[in-house]
Amino acid sequence: MATTKHMPAPAEVKEELLKKYPPKVARKRAKQILITEAQQAETPEITANVRTIPGIITMRGCTYAGCKGVILGPTRDIVNITHGPIGCGFYSWLTRRNQTDASAPGAENYMTYCFSTDMQDQDIIFGGEKKLEAAIQEAYEIFHPKAIAIFATCPVGLIGDDIHAVARKMKAKFGDCNVFAFSCEGYKGVSQSAGHHIANNQIFRHVVGENDADKPGEYRINLLGEYNIGGDGFEIDRILKKCGITNNATVSGNSTYDQFASAHKADLNAVMCHRSINYVADMLETKYGIPWIKVNFIGAASTAKSLRKIAQYFGDRSLIDRVEEVIAEEMPEVEAVAADVRSRTDGKTAMLFVGGSRAHHYQDLFAEIGMKSISAGYEFAHRDDYEGRHVIPDLKVDADSRNIEELEVEADAERFSSRKTPDELEKLKEAGFKFKHYDGLIPDMDKGTLVVDDLNQYEAEKLVELLRPDIFCAGIKEKFSIQKLGIPMKQLHSYDSGGPYAGFKGAVNFYKEIDRLVNSKVWGYLKAPWQEHPELSAAYVWE
Repeated sequence: MATTKHMPAPAEVKEELLKKYPPKVARKRAKQILITEAQQAETPEITANVRTIPGIITMRGCTYAGCKGVILGPTRDIVNITHGPIGCGFYSWLTRRNQTDASAPGAENYMTYCFSTDMQDQDIIFGGEKKLEAAIQEAYEIFHPKAIAIFATCPVGLIGDDIHAVARKMKAKFGDCNVFAFSCEGYKGVSQSAGHHIANNQIFRHVVGENDADKPGEYRINLLGEYNIGGDGFEIDRILKKCGITNNATVSGNSTYDQFASAHKADLNAVMCHRSINYVADMLETKYGIPWIKVNFIGAASTAKSLRKIAQYFGDRSLIDRVEEVIAEEMPEVEAVAADVRSRTDGKTAMLFVGGSRAHHYQDLFAEIGMKSISAGYEFAHRDDYEGRHVIPDLKVDADSRNIEELEVEADAERFSSRKTPDELEKLKEAGFKFKHYDGLIPDMDKGTLVVDDLNQYEAEKLVELLRPDIFCAGIKEKFSIQKLGIPMKQLHSYDSGGPYAGFKGAVNFYKEIDRLVNSKVWGYLKAPWQEHPELSAAYVWE
């Protein structure tokens, strides 16, 4: 059992975080820092999805990063060309640890390549459309891919290159290669969340529904918002296959062009990362009749709950029984390791500031080994990610939101098919089954914990100084500054060199990893350079 340590009151922590800001900035930031009132109780509104205050070093990424890096990056057989200077082209390389399996005969894998038009000064002045055409032509001649995607960076939007016209021209020229573009200039939205929306729109517009061939397998689902970081998707696929559930398409970990093109052939959409993918889940339901549910395969108990939910939806007794058999086979190892690790981690504390739904999902894993989450937040969330989807009708559409196109989607006259009859849907709802539902992060946080939206570098270090968590979970931007404070830091964007952490085997991996981190003595010996060699003091000459 961890020793009890004194912690300042939440209100004191919030006041301390805001103290250094100018009054106007402090008033704005105060609305993005919320002290939870009670578990599963109505909570105050939190401000989210607003622009970061200029001058503050935030943890966010840009619209281009969300579109290219998050959604399209894990797809192995689409050639992704970044149209812009090579500085942005760095991100056209795979910078996250998305894994893929290209071992099947004839499988293509372009994830290890970096494609960029490398725009120079003259291209910015005279336009880069001809250079883009040449790049698409070269990629086609070398690889002959099924699809080529083009991603606009900030300079492209500023000079007005029409990447969509270029895409249409090259698609018509090739005939056997789908060429489409994303207007995902980095400045276009509040954060990378805008890039997710843009990516969802264009994938739905240009790819989904392109393959009408029947797909084999029973109980077909699409797994949406799973990006196969560190092999998470492989572990989820293993479990689904063991249960007899067919994963028709993953958007977009370990994914292929054909999976996107066949996404309309599934009977259920299971949504992992609510923020990045809820757009396409809604559109698939409207156009093709595929309902969606929120699932979570992070945490052993959550994995079991999600499997049972999928089985309940299909309603087949043989599937329901098989799911229970799989859970019974998998859980003994999980419980044994959790019990062992919990003897050393019980009562320890964690902070989680991770994008997507990870700051929410990973709290389940910590709870399974007796650790408490004392503060959490997202980099690019909207209010519904914090408070639940019931707030969506009340959300205000601001100028930034209007920058992102909303597709007008209608039921497909030929391919729309209700997967359940009205009576079947009503019976499921009467049994407590919820469609298109997500309660958000806040209701699952303990009373008196801090929820901080769009955490910045100063606040991260101040939180660590005041609350001294046993572990801090975030991304690569924060990693080394937190470690210099003598606190172990686990990167949950790309998992450092670890993973998978999803599913049953992933839970075991995570328990052991956290045990090693929070119980390592090295952090107690660590001192920052300025602690070893304090800065020299000085005075102004007139003093």
